[in-house]
Amino acid sequence: MSTDKNEATLVIIKPDGIKKSLTGNIISRLSETKLQIIAAKMTTISRERAEEHYSHLTEKPFFEELVKYMMGAYHTRRVMAMVYYGPNAISKIRTICGATNPEEAEPTTIRGSYGRITTRGVFENVIHASESAKDAEKEIKLWFGPDEIAEVKLYPSKETTVKTKVHIWA
Repeated sequence: MSTDKNEATLVIIKPDGIKKSLTGNIISRLSETKLQIIAAKMTTISRERAEEHYSHLTEKPFFEELVKYMMGAYHTRRVMAMVYYGPNAISKIRTICGATNPEEAEPTTIRGSYGRITTRGVFENVIHASESAKDAEKEIKLWFGPDEIAEVKLYPSKETTVKTKVHIWA
């Protein structure tokens, strides 16, 4: 009997990964997992989103540096956010990413290959991957709306009418 269960996980190629043109390399490495990409977008990250994303680290001494790093203070303002889906997605992605600290990551992992610690002590580890199913749900909902996820209905949603100002092409 298989213990594989389909699950979703958020992956973010961080500003240093974008600046160093590692997007293709990272996606190629992630493809080794045989998981599906069901959502992807290039975006910038606001202070509010960065603080919400890392809300579990607010008491850490490196929190402010982490928020600034994710907002692009040291590289570029862009990140690439993706949702990977399939059997044991969280553990497969986290294994290929490696340890959060690039110096502790196996050299064959993404962080071991491309990460570094700056002289300021900031972990430039090029990629974020959800740690658990609970974190993945919170993070995916923070980064993507239900209509931005292809083919798979991950979480309950509802339809509503919202009046809001949006940008359209001129």
